[in-house]
Amino acid sequence: MALDLKDDEHLIREYEEYHKKVWPEIIQSIKDSGIQNMEIYRIENRLFMIMEVDASFSFERKAKMDAGNSKVEEWENLMWNYQKALPQAKPNEKWMLMDQIFQL
Repeated sequence: MALDLKDDEHLIREYEEYHKKVWPEIIQSIKDSGIQNMEIYRIENRLFMIMEVDASFSFERKAKMDAGNSKVEEWENLMWNYQKALPQAKPNEKWMLMDQIFQL
């Protein structure tokens, strides 16, 4: 998945600091949704996320779980201060799926 950050060095540093100590409720929410591993990489203001999920995971289920979780909503609203949607994103769309074009 891909997403941009606002192109501001100070904001990018703050964003990375938050991700060094992600709130425990967010970590639990990620795990409860069926995500077994998640990695985020950055180059300049572009982010790439790789997720490994189990059979119970679906984006629809994750969205429903998040909508009922006030801590996740608080985290997402906070992160939106740093994030910037990709140009082709729909309104309120954050992380966008990428097409895999190669696998070894």
